[in-house]
Amino acid sequence: MSDDDTTFHEPASPIAPPPVWIPSTPAAPEPPRTDAARRSFLFGLAGVVVGAALTAVVLLTLVVPAQRVEPSGSGQPAARSAPVSIEVTGDVAFAEAVAAKATPSVVFVQIEQLRFDPYTGRTVARAVGNGSGVIVRPDGYILTNNHVVAGADRLVVTIGAEDCTATVVGTDPSTDLAVVKVDRTGLPAAEIGSSSDLRVGQPVVAIGAPWGLEKTVTSGIISALGRSSIAESESGLTAYTSLIQTDAAINPGNSGGALCDAKGRVIGINTLIQSTSGAFAGIGFAIPIDFAMGVAKEIIATGRATHPFLGVGTATIDESTAERFGLPVSAGAYVQSVVPGSPAEAAGIRPGDIIVRIGSATVQSVEDVFAAVRSHKVGEKVEVVVVRGSKRLTLEATLASDTGRR
Repeated sequence: MSDDDTTFHEPASPIAPPPVWIPSTPAAPEPPRTDAARRSFLFGLAGVVVGAALTAVVLLTLVVPAQRVEPSGSGQPAARSAPVSIEVTGDVAFAEAVAAKATPSVVFVQIEQLRFDPYTGRTVARAVGNGSGVIVRPDGYILTNNHVVAGADRLVVTIGAEDCTATVVGTDPSTDLAVVKVDRTGLPAAEIGSSSDLRVGQPVVAIGAPWGLEKTVTSGIISALGRSSIAESESGLTAYTSLIQTDAAINPGNSGGALCDAKGRVIGINTLIQSTSGAFAGIGFAIPIDFAMGVAKEIIATGRATHPFLGVGTATIDESTAERFGLPVSAGAYVQSVVPGSPAEAAGIRPGDIIVRIGSATVQSVEDVFAAVRSHKVGEKVEVVVVRGSKRLTLEATLASDTGRR
């Protein structure tokens, strides 16, 4: 599993590989392109039509970008696209209409770090990666992934044809979400949909910058719902709960971009892929927009996000552990400690208990405890089923906020 820049994953067996969670941030970032370079890129695409034999030469020549042109600093808002009505009839491809509506709201995010140049003796900003972001408010607020902006000394966001320096409003490593802001108004904010009523099989469109290729549009369907996983990074555990799985092509650089429904509404933030190679393998994941926007609004309002807290320290129980210590169950989370004054203590959970269920989620590991708690809200009452000796007890805990505990 992974959740940081480039690709942090362990090689999987070629036979029945286990899930490998790979972030959609490029391993080899593409430096910024000037307007002149963009025009050259378009001419390169035209060259493909002239002759297939020249394609490789043209592409190799033209994807090498020129040096960055600094932001104009004019303060003028980027041009807002006219509203697009999504009405698909007959054989018209829905992706075309969705792209016209949603693409202006998806931005290119370049990550730069300050490095000392021994040849000039100066500290310069160098591009080290890129990702995507979604404009969620016309006054410059952009939602993206935490792993896109983590470690950046400078962020440059491309909106339309303009490069803007962005500042980080707040990050939430535990959910892999972040909000950045550019000093602009009148931006083409995305229409935010809902992820509460999604259906497996419905068509979707992913928009982002895979491998640094801005405004790339891919289409597919929702392959599954409710996928969850836990990843560990330098900042701690990241809980990915109730993810949307899609077969729309998602690659490094798509992170932070939009997953849209057939009406061009954003229903998810593209975040992860599962792959043995680190590239598209038909299995991508997006954070549901209802959850992502909840985190984003809290970050915009307070600079941080809060999450539910149970207050237990646990260890994973497997069959060998259970057999070795003569435990009554072969899978679960053994309670090693209970935080004084926590919801767990108030519910009656004790050290030595084995948690086997939280709410409707079966618990077989420490990660399951973390994911199950995060799937609920602060103040929500949840059932916690524990095994204590030969007894199976159902307790009720009212989840508290983790503010001040991280």
